Amino acid sequence: MSVEQNLAPLRSSRPLPVVFGTGAAIGVLGGMIGLGGAEFRLPLLIGLFGFAALSAVILNKAMSLVVVLVALPARLAAVPAAEVAARWPVAVNLLAGSLLGAWAGATWAVRMRSATLYKVLAALMVLMAAALVLTHTATLGALTLPLWAQVPAGVVAGFGIGVVAAVMGVAGGELLIPTIVLLFGEDTKTAGSLSLLVSLPTMLVAFARYSRDGSFAVLGANLRFTAVMAAGSIVGAVLGGLLLGVFPDVVLIPALAVILLVSAIKLARHD
Repeated sequence: MSVEQNLAPLRSSRPLPVVFGTGAAIGVLGGMIGLGGAEFRLPLLIGLFGFAALSAVILNKAMSLVVVLVALPARLAAVPAAEVAARWPVAVNLLAGSLLGAWAGATWAVRMRSATLYKVLAALMVLMAAALVLTHTATLGALTLPLWAQVPAGVVAGFGIGVVAAVMGVAGGELLIPTIVLLFGEDTKTAGSLSLLVSLPTMLVAFARYSRDGSFAVLGANLRFTAVMAAGSIVGAVLGGLLLGVFPDVVLIPALAVILLVSAIKLARHD
């Protein structure tokens, strides 16, 4: 299947208030658990707005990039820049794998048949649901690996995360944060800031790969759609952050995991 076929339809006809409201709802969901919500956005881009798999991935990636760029200053304000900079070896270790993974993932997504991509996305949604439950219900402790094992483990983990982030169009924080905690023993707050520093260049590499083969046609045709939904996502994320802790994790996390699993089933059945 050609990239052009894999990207059709190029434009959504939904009213902009619906686009903004959807983005805001996604942002609230993500904000309540301290994430951007891109994993919830992807199935809606396909199911509600009618984008083909690759189109949805590219638009999701663009919006994720905007959300990360907005979130980065706030994160750096919450965790002193000097403290984050002191952990630069962690970011470099993961980037050594994630940059390659992002290029490889975007390459595979562009070349995949649309039917195959839907099934791959469904499988990755299940992975995200599992990561969500593990991160928020289990106490993660450092693996305390020796340096000779920690560095290659970081590269391999980074590669896998880069692939997932590129194929789904997400920032990858859902996977990066627990990886940083487990492999490098950082606390969750610092891991969140480091994950953004890894996510940003990783997403840019995926974008560079997607810019080839005419893949950006969908982005050019939907600039207003992308801007409006990204704005809604940012507003929603702020509101969701204010609601942080209002709903207990024991109720919220299983509910969000079920949403991801239902979305995965629908994607797997998508033609």
